[in-house]
Amino acid sequence: MTSAAAPAFAEALTSSDSPLVLDGGLSNQLEAAGHDLSDELWSARLLADRPEALVAAHLAYYEAGASVVTTAGYQATFEGFARRGIGHDRAAGLLALSVELGREAARRAGARAPGRPLWVAASAGPYGAMLADGSEYRGRYGLGVAELERFHRPRLEVLAAARPDVLALETVPDADEARALVRAVRGLGVPAWLSYTVEGDRTRAGDPLEEAFAVAAACEEIVAVGVNCCAPEDAGHAVAVAARGTGRPVVVYPNSGEAWDAEARTWRGRSTFSAARVSGWREAGARLIGGCCRVGPDEIAELAARSGAGPSR
Repeated sequence: MTSAAAPAFAEALTSSDSPLVLDGGLSNQLEAAGHDLSDELWSARLLADRPEALVAAHLAYYEAGASVVTTAGYQATFEGFARRGIGHDRAAGLLALSVELGREAARRAGARAPGRPLWVAASAGPYGAMLADGSEYRGRYGLGVAELERFHRPRLEVLAAARPDVLALETVPDADEARALVRAVRGLGVPAWLSYTVEGDRTRAGDPLEEAFAVAAACEEIVAVGVNCCAPEDAGHAVAVAARGTGRPVVVYPNSGEAWDAEARTWRGRSTFSAARVSGWREAGARLIGGCCRVGPDEIAELAARSGAGPSR
């Protein structure tokens, strides 16, 4: 547990009257602080170069009212680090450090608001995040479930050994990769949530949501299912399907609603993320609510206030 006052994460999902509030986008908070994330490692580069910047970003979300922060592990993989000349042992150390930096932010936030339950979620992105070519929004990499399990398991073992409160298996584009992750997380001794990226009423790869969420039904390590890194307009339907199909608590943290222009490497359009959506997501079964890309501390603060889970001052 992150603090002596915090119940176990899985228990908190069902015991609290209010949903747990997640953080927003880590990358946009880092960029707002002036950090260049154009590298293929994205925010994971700062694990080696500027770890204190990650503590500061996590702390900003705790202070905004989030009770759960997700670490900089999304794009941190042995393969990705190897391309930068970082060996296996050093890479394992950086993966573990991602959890410790979240814990350090929780310690600082807890010192300012004693007794407030805080948790750290170790982010583990999909195979496509390692490729750094946007394929996590397409899925279907040409790899089988067994191959994907072999990719994910070593990293998840290292992250689990660092003892986060929960593993965030996030931005999963298709049911095949979800099957691999479900297999890879078994026996690690750490609960996990499984979160798809979706478009309309299907995963990014085109799986019906009912079938996709059913993948987690028989895995006791998966304590929540849901969606992230999608348009806010697509989140409500997915929450309802996830709750109805699995009976598990649901996690939801969509993007701002702006669209990424990969060629121009910029965001376009307008934000449609609104804390006013919280009540609908809660009624549909959401127990963890936050934001993903382009959702910052201001939006999380409003979300926390509406959910009744803002920080004690």
